Formats: sequence, C-alpha cells, structure tokens
Amino acid sequence: MNLHALNIFIKVATLQSVTKAAEQLCISQPAVTIQIRNLEKELDLKLLEPSGRGVQLTPDGEFIYNEGRRIFLLKQSIENKIKEHKNNKMQSFKIAATYVPSYYLLPSLLAQYKIQYPLSRISLETGNTQYVISQILDYEADIGVIVSEGQRHPDIHYEHFLDMSYCFIVPINHPFAHQEITIHQFVQEPIVLREKGSSTRSLLEAFCKIYDCPFPPIGLQLSGLNESLKAVAAGFGTMLAPSIAIEELLHQKKIAVVSIKNIQLTRPIYLCMRKVDGTPTAMTSSFIKFLKRQSHKIDEIQI
Repeated sequence: MNLHALNIFIKVATLQSVTKAAEQLCISQPAVTIQIRNLEKELDLKLLEPSGRGVQLTPDGEFIYNEGRRIFLLKQSIENKIKEHKNNKMQSFKIAATYVPSYYLLPSLLAQYKIQYPLSRISLETGNTQYVISQILDYEADIGVIVSEGQRHPDIHYEHFLDMSYCFIVPINHPFAHQEITIHQFVQEPIVLREKGSSTRSLLEAFCKIYDCPFPPIGLQLSGLNESLKAVAAGFGTMLAPSIAIEELLHQKKIAVVSIKNIQLTRPIYLCMRKVDGTPTAMTSSFIKFLKRQSHKIDEIQI
C-alpha cells in the first residue's frame, strides 16, 4: 500500500475537503485527486464520494480511514518513545479509564506509583467504555481500565484486575436502613437513576430482568455518580452504587446499606491493552505489575 497516498487520503477525509487538504499539505488539488484515485485503484475500493461542496467517506472509506489513521498514530507514538529513550530521563505512559476506576481507584494508586518511580510521567483520561477503547486503539492511551461485562473488542486484550462489589443504599433515616429485605420490597421505592448509557443503570436493568421484578419508579435521573450519591445523602430515594464510592458517606452516617436477601452483586474491572503491540513497554509492564500487587489491598476495602 502506498503510505504517502494513504496519508493524503486521511487528511482529505479528516477535513472533508480536497481543497483544504491540498492547502495544508502544500500541494495542488489535482495532485491530491490523483493520489486518492490511485489509492482507490490499488485497493479496488471506492473511498470517497461528493457531499455538498466537499467529500464524505463511503463505508469502505470509513474502514480504511480508521485503520490507516492508526498506522500514523502508531508512527507518532514510536517517535515519541524514541525521543524519551534518547533522553533517558523521564518515561511516560497514558491511562484511559471509566468513571469509577478513574475517580475512586486510580488516583491513590498513581500517587503511590509516582512515589516509587519519581521519573515516570503519567496522564489519566476519563470517559465511558467506548471512549476508553477508542483511546487505546488510536494510540492515545497505553492502558485502559474499565468496569464492564459487555462485548469485547477483537483488537483489545482484556486482563481481569479485580472484582468490585456493588450495594443498594438509602438515606440514613430511611425505614430500610441497615435492614435485610427482598428485592420486590426494594423495587417499590423511588430510585435515583443514572443517565442512559450508564453501566450502573444497565446493571440494574439486567438485574430486574434476571429476578423477574418490575423496574423501580424513577424518582430522580441524574448524570453522574457523585451527583446521584449526593441526592441520596440529602435524604431522597434509593440507589445501586459501587461500594468503593460510598465509604465517606457511610462514615459520615448520611447513607446506609440495605441487604437484599440471597443477592450479592459484583462487577469485573479489566486492564485493557492493544493486541497488536505484543509485549508492552517496560514502563507499562512495571505499572501493570504494580497494580496487581496492590489488588489484594483494594479487595480488603470492598463492602
């Protein structure tokens, strides 16, 4: 494959314009057009089609764009690591994580790791599962940390890190506080619900289907875990929450855990890396080993 033509195609697809791509690449529009046509001929695929005053990707073009873009992102990643290797002073790696690991697990672990390895440079990005996977595939992150039982991406290696417990909570003065009840009793109470797309919300929906019970009446729907926890702590509703996120509120006696008969909920946390890379870098391997050493300590604080 002609990588020069592929690079031009990616620029055109990103800008959705032959004209703008030619200007940024400092070549003529006909030269850009010829390179795109040659690439299409080489691949025997139609990659672009007219759209208003610009162009848009065909389904085949979208596939080539996504795969080709990763080639040049890998090239940039290699160049950055070579610079760090030459400097031999500070090594860096990037982590992308979903909300619960990012807010409640990783900050303290990263601080401990930094103390042990002061020359390391670490950055952490937070988003949903889809965002984390895209960050890994696009070489924007070296490691992903996700809470998920969902479908796995074929280009990602998933390694189980630990299981995180979930529990049902209520305000401290709620009649169910510190009680053991049935699931059918619990679902009669109004619930503080997370936004659509939340993995915790999906877990609750699946839970109700498994136990053949109606979904609780929605008292409040809030975007974000912290916002939802604050609503329950303020005195309203019930909630399903990760145990690690409620420790402070339990200590402050603003909320209480409700035991549901014969039910315990846990969710797996995975470390994610690109399969294509094979062996991870020394710095990445060092951090993964560190996380595994710390996993038993994290298990001890689960409720």
